[in-house]
Amino acid sequence: MEGKKFFVKDLEKHQTKDVIDSHVNGNLTVIWRDWDSIIPNHPKMVYVSSINPGEVKGPHLHKNRTSYLTCIHGKVVFIIDEGNNNYKEIEVDSQKPVLVCVPNKIASAHINPTNEISRVLVLADVAWKPNDNEMENVSFSDYDWDKWKGLEKS
Repeated sequence: MEGKKFFVKDLEKHQTKDVIDSHVNGNLTVIWRDWDSIIPNHPKMVYVSSINPGEVKGPHLHKNRTSYLTCIHGKVVFIIDEGNNNYKEIEVDSQKPVLVCVPNKIASAHINPTNEISRVLVLADVAWKPNDNEMENVSFSDYDWDKWKGLEKS
């Protein structure tokens, strides 16, 4: 893994208020600002990835791209390959926003353990192009996938 590590960072969340009577009407979550030092290479692509209920995306890795992920709807479990048969499970949801960094050449899988569609906002430092062969499917053959089967979805 060439010394690269994933990270998880809490995101700023601010209440928004109505312009007439100042009641709280929602919130604003800061994911990235060009002057923050969270993402060293400014994003070249931003997209939303949806994960259907009970489904898994991956595992896969990106050969060149570092991805920054935040759950904007629902719940997702990111499984990151730390090497040496170690996997980090990071459960995230849209209520307590965090930014998860998955560096290039580090494999991950994304699981939706609920009965609702989940959505993940992705900021990438390399833009995707059709047929660019930048993503590689991998196998977490020593990972316990069975723990996600038959899980009561909430």
